[in-house]
Amino acid sequence: MLEYILMIIPAVFLAGSICYAYKMVALGRRTRKRAVLSQVIAFALVSVACLAMSLVAFAAEPETAAATSGDMNMGISMIAAALATGISGIGGGIAVGGAAPAAIGATSEDPKAFGKALIFVALGEGVALYGLLVSILIISKV
Repeated sequence: MLEYILMIIPAVFLAGSICYAYKMVALGRRTRKRAVLSQVIAFALVSVACLAMSLVAFAAEPETAAATSGDMNMGISMIAAALATGISGIGGGIAVGGAAPAAIGATSEDPKAFGKALIFVALGEGVALYGLLVSILIISKV
């Protein structure tokens, strides 16, 4: 039962911080930039706390450490795969978010520029696909 409570606490904390940041922006007490920065800091704190709790729990049972070292390696590789997919997805989204409006504008001015504009949008999406490919390679290695 305690494990479930410990899994729910970070989610409740993050949801509460989102509601608090939204309320502060709506009331005009914070700018959007500062609210996003506070959310990034809250996410980093929750991530560090969860990682620290798992490492403490792993170190608390030294007699089974040899048996679970494979599980620890698998967990770290899953985190690496998730980071590869997530960060490349964010980067691809940023690239497409900048390239797609420019491509639409260029196409509206000159319909012959559609092919060139489509290539730039596809390059941004390729970044996300490379991240997904790397995460698949990481998962298949384990």
